[in-house]
Amino acid sequence: MANIKLPNFRGVIPALLTIFDENEALDEKRTRGFINHLLNKGVNGLYLTGSTGEGFLMTLEERKRIVEIIINEVAGRVPIMAHIGAIGTKNSIELATHAYQAGADAISSVPPFYWRFNEEHIFNYYKDIGEATPLPMIIYNVPLAGILGFNTIKKLAAIERVKGIKYTATTHHEIALIKEQIGRDFLIYSGCDEMAISGLINGADGIIGSFYNLMPELFIEIYHAIQNNDLVTAKAKQKTAVQIINYSVSYDYFSVMRLGLKWMGVDAGYSRRPFNNYSGADEEKIKEGFRELKEKYAITGVDFLEKL
Repeated sequence: MANIKLPNFRGVIPALLTIFDENEALDEKRTRGFINHLLNKGVNGLYLTGSTGEGFLMTLEERKRIVEIIINEVAGRVPIMAHIGAIGTKNSIELATHAYQAGADAISSVPPFYWRFNEEHIFNYYKDIGEATPLPMIIYNVPLAGILGFNTIKKLAAIERVKGIKYTATTHHEIALIKEQIGRDFLIYSGCDEMAISGLINGADGIIGSFYNLMPELFIEIYHAIQNNDLVTAKAKQKTAVQIINYSVSYDYFSVMRLGLKWMGVDAGYSRRPFNNYSGADEEKIKEGFRELKEKYAITGVDFLEKL
């Protein structure tokens, strides 16, 4: 079972890509290799089967299996947070129970989506999941699934198992407000890669994001720079990150990250349809775009760009 206390779950935490093979099946071998690549880079934890992990394109059994594989490979080296979100509470409880039994350190979930669930529905969703396992739970504020208002966040924080929030909204002034009104021990993970500095300055305990799969070294530098009150370095690194992200999101960025990893010799497999997988002329076009970006902005210190 889990043995890492949630207050120790801080720092730079990739919202992990899920590794599929060319036939869209889970790829255990590639997954294990990718996990060790990230751990060798120095990430502080892993966030599994969320949006970046294409969790909503997977069956419940697949989501369970990938959690088992990663927990086995990590073997306690860093804490693991399993995203168990689904539209229905029953499915989320099933995933939460499995995550607990498999040894995850925490669970997280988007609010229920698709139908326009009201505050009572959302509160009951998190309450029911919280009562299903002893694991600490991190709620999730994200535009894709619906933004939670500040008053709703305060109500959800009163649920016993709710210990923090993954805050991917851009209203970062509320991060400081959450710390002030809910409490310093209520953990906040800033989830907007382009605004990592802002989240940390406003009091986030850690950052969880997609591009930490591709260039964790850049965000680790940002995190440590903020910890050391070195805003000059933090701003410079954040600017570089934004330049890379802005270019990447003009494509299916999950697949662009897989390309960047491949160029470094890290096999991150494929994305599932309907997402694209780039190869041939498309791959060369993307690579040339990165070369131009690197030259235009004189970017250094980003490992995948150094391999171009």
